[in-house]
Amino acid sequence: MHAEWITPDWPAPTGVRAVSTTRTGGVSVGVYASLNLGQHVGDAVAAVAENRRRLSAALKIGKEPCWLRQVHGTRVAYLEGTPVDEPADAAVTGARDEACVIMTADCLPVLFCDAEGTRVAAAHAGWRGLAAGVLEATVKAMDTEPGKMLAWFGPAIGPSAYEVGDELRQTFITHDAAAASAFKPGRSTGKWWCDLYMLARQRLAAAGVTRIYGGGFCTFTERELFFSFRRGGECGRMATLIWLE
Repeated sequence: MHAEWITPDWPAPTGVRAVSTTRTGGVSVGVYASLNLGQHVGDAVAAVAENRRRLSAALKIGKEPCWLRQVHGTRVAYLEGTPVDEPADAAVTGARDEACVIMTADCLPVLFCDAEGTRVAAAHAGWRGLAAGVLEATVKAMDTEPGKMLAWFGPAIGPSAYEVGDELRQTFITHDAAAASAFKPGRSTGKWWCDLYMLARQRLAAAGVTRIYGGGFCTFTERELFFSFRRGGECGRMATLIWLE
């Protein structure tokens, strides 16, 4: 794999493989330089196809990853060797060489596996998905005792860079008063610095998942490594993948 791609540091069982790409290692140019994996962002079709080919070749998975049509919702796709036609923001599988993949450029990618290494999942958790319950839906779809699951947080916008309005804050606090701890006063009245990582940890803990790893990245400030929609608007997408060998 490319030297700057991220391999999760978590005690996943043997046979569970995972990686999170960075913006390096591809052929795209301009605001998409260089490893843009999103077909929907305005990049040249041929460049995205080559980037995806390089990713598949580097990971040596038995088949093409299942690229979802993400819509910031809560639908979980079950990967069983057939195409996924409906929009989805999470995927789960127990099949070998069936890669669950999430694309992001500030939102939080979350990977899951069970302690036995028989099922894996990936979820797309921006604030809309978090508030709507995408992580809870993914935990349920794993069909595994939550206390025996592991979760890993890939790169997302960090708490010192993600300023939001009071309406977003109230959305989370209305669901759980403890969410207030994930918000710090922003640069002006009615603005707040939002910690997506903390919100996700709280949601998972409430669902019974406490073995949580990763986090600590910032797609906004680490500009050499990551795409960031909030930083630049038009940009590429990274991918976070998990699969069973």
